[in-house]
This record gives sequence, C-alpha cells and structure tokens, in this order.
Amino acid sequence: MARNEQLIRQHKILQILERVRYGKTLEELRDDLVDELGLMSIHTRTVRRDLEALQAAGIDVDAHDTQRGKVWKLGPRYRQTHRISASATELIALSLGRDLMFPLAGTPFWIGIESFWNKIREELPEPVLDHYRKYRRTLRVLGVPTKNYERQHGIIKTLNRGILEHRRVDVVYHSIGSPPKRRLIEPYTIALFQSSLYIVAAACEDDNPETRVRSWKLDRFEKADITDERFEFPDDLTIEEFVGGGMGMFIGRRPQNYRIRVSPQAARWVQEDPWHPEQQIKTLKDGSVELSVQAAHELDIIPRVLQLGTEAEILAPASARERMAQIVSQLSKLYS
Repeated sequence: MARNEQLIRQHKILQILERVRYGKTLEELRDDLVDELGLMSIHTRTVRRDLEALQAAGIDVDAHDTQRGKVWKLGPRYRQTHRISASATELIALSLGRDLMFPLAGTPFWIGIESFWNKIREELPEPVLDHYRKYRRTLRVLGVPTKNYERQHGIIKTLNRGILEHRRVDVVYHSIGSPPKRRLIEPYTIALFQSSLYIVAAACEDDNPETRVRSWKLDRFEKADITDERFEFPDDLTIEEFVGGGMGMFIGRRPQNYRIRVSPQAARWVQEDPWHPEQQIKTLKDGSVELSVQAAHELDIIPRVLQLGTEAEILAPASARERMAQIVSQLSKLYS
C-alpha cells in the first residue's frame, strides 16, 4: 500500500480521537475511516497497525479496557502538546485572518479553522479576551463576499482525496455556455482566489502540454467520483510558478504582456490598487501612465479596463484591442 495512504489514515485517526473524550474501539475507528475517507472497506488489523505506528512515532495513544470493550484514546501527554497561549494582539491578527477565510465556510477547511479558533479562545484567560474584544472593534474586515460551499462539501472531500492519493477523479463539469459534461481529471491542488475555490488539474483527454493543465471553478462541479486510476505529479510542474504567472485563474496558457494607457484622472487608482505585484508603470508627460502587466487571458484585463470607462485604453496586444472594440460596439447598440 502506498506510504501516503498510510499517512492519510493515521492523520485521520488522530483527528477522530481528538474529537472524543472516551476513545473509540477498533471497529468504531474503522467505520469512521471508511465514512470520512470515502473508502470501500478497511480491516481492523490495518487500523491496529496504524495505531501501533503512531505509538512507535512517540504519540501518546493507547488502548484501555472499558465496559464497551477495548478502546483507543489519546493520553495526557498528547493533549498537553496542544496547549496554546496568545496575546491580545496575536488574537486580533488571527481573527482578522479568520474573517478573510469566510468564503471557505461549508468546506472541510473551515472546520479546521473554527476548531483551532475555539481551542485558542478556550485556553486564554478572560483578561486577554476582554482586551481582544475591546480592540477588535477598531478594525473591521469588509468586502469579503458571502459565499458558502456547503453544497459541494462531498465534492471537495473527493477532490482533496484525489490530490492526496494521486488518484484520477471522474467529474461532471458545467462550463459557462455549454451543457454539463463528464470529464476525467488529475487534481493537483485547490486554490482560493477572490473568494472562490478553484481546482488546478489536468484534463486527461488533452494531450497538448500548453492547455492540459488548467483551473476548474469549484462552483461548476456537479459531481465527483474517485477512481482507482493513479497518476504521477509532473516533474516539470511548479504550482506556485504556474498559478502566479498571470493576474487570475486563467492558467494553462503562456502569459502575454498587456499595455494600458490610463488617464491622469485615473492614474492614481492603478497606483493605489495594483493589478499585479510585478506590474510596471511609466508616467507620461501629460500626467497619464502606461501600465504594463502580464496576464494569461484577455479576460483578466478587459473587465478591469471597462471599470475605468473612458479613462483607460488598451494599447497592446492587438487582439485584446480588437476585442475591446467589439465590446464597445455591442454596448453602443445595447444602450442606443
């Protein structure tokens, strides 16, 4: 059995035992593992071997005789390693980060965020919490869209398992403007971008290295089933470079350089709110600026230019300039 599958099971066993005070029998642990990892079946001997491996690693977990039979539970040394202390300032910083993660509500990731947050609050003395509550009112997090992925909870679990176990996933994906279609993908990672979750994955039917790996918006998944087909993570793929090459989640293409002239009246906006960390701005004699930025798709650029109305003009590439002219013509007809 693959080493990473054993690690996934052992990590899940610890998560299960952390939730219960009086432990679990081998049979109960087996049933929870089957349910939470989406396994077809698992033998109690395998669960016992995983528990013994955790013991060999120095984790305080042991079996105890009870009226329910022999149960396994975490010992006091394991619990002590999780004691947490934090200052009011650290608590404020953590709570701000939690607010920014609200789009993850309804996902397995949010369960971990809330669990950790509650543990910290339970450990801290009341004077520290009072100090936190007082100063937390002075700083707010606004503009985070209300979004909930609870409906896709099962799909996320399946995709996450595919990522961890390097298994292909059979999905039904609904692209905009097309009917739902069954696809086979190799999921590599999950990315949070502008309050939406995306899956970076390869389309198995696509042999073109330029387009095979792409982003898939989680909102458009209607179904996901794990398969027994395994895949190897590409040696030449670096997720950080792959995702960070453009301005958004239009990945799987070579980024192009876009040049946009912004009027003197709107120049301050693109300086105050950069479009990309590596953008370049050249100030012109009349006070306007020329913005140069890399993007993988014109749809990363055009909506931003439209927001500026007549205060911005795409200079290059020619294809984006032509597309903008088409949009302006269509808008003129719409509003005439």
